[in-house]
Amino acid sequence: MSDVADWWKTAIIDMEPGRIELRGQPIQELIGSVSFTEMIWLMVRGDRPSPEQARLFEAALVSAVDHGPQAPSIAAARMAVTCGLPLNNAMATGVNMLGDVHGGAGEQAVELYHHVQAHDGGIDAALDTWTQARGKIIPGFGHRFHTPTDPRAPRLMEMVSEAVSAGLCGGEFMQIATGVEAELAQRKSRPIPMNIDGATAVIYAELGFAPPLARGLFCLSRSVGILAHSWEQTTQGGRNKGPTPPGYRWTYLKD
Repeated sequence: MSDVADWWKTAIIDMEPGRIELRGQPIQELIGSVSFTEMIWLMVRGDRPSPEQARLFEAALVSAVDHGPQAPSIAAARMAVTCGLPLNNAMATGVNMLGDVHGGAGEQAVELYHHVQAHDGGIDAALDTWTQARGKIIPGFGHRFHTPTDPRAPRLMEMVSEAVSAGLCGGEFMQIATGVEAELAQRKSRPIPMNIDGATAVIYAELGFAPPLARGLFCLSRSVGILAHSWEQTTQGGRNKGPTPPGYRWTYLKD
């Protein structure tokens, strides 16, 4: 049976009738003794966070739960409900909207911070090589809606600063992020403040999460908002709602 048993290999769960162990810990010992935030960390990383790590990690998760019906992921989920889909399908519709442009900036910002960290030159030179390879948009900075300041970012950075002062993390990525912010302001001759993606990226980088996990964790966080909006739309009713009210029409491009 080794060819069958070895088809999947995992260090996450061991299970047989009457026994479930997650990362080597019986499920009955985890139930009631760890928070959902701690459980996410345990499942993804295999160890248990300290209380201070869990607090900072949870802050990042809480900060990104929702951004309103104008966010494509939320709008898609609400439209799905009005098309008759149940909650699980509506949530899947919303999560599937989270890609490189909408939902991927956190992962890209962690990649940017690692790029700056590994670069031989200063932040200015690192940004030059980044834009040459990746384009002019700097992930994690500026916001099309929240100007001049994304209200979520300063609070998160305040918590990172407290964590650095307490010795929880080194602060290197916080310094890189603030350095990028200063460099962008100098280049543009106006503030280009850090946004939610840039701030959560600092937290995930400081806590040692790999860049792709920043997107996965954002999807977990935003799923809360997607669920809430899907359920609210379910209770409100509505049928076959599109992206705009029926009285509005699109722009027809004549040949």
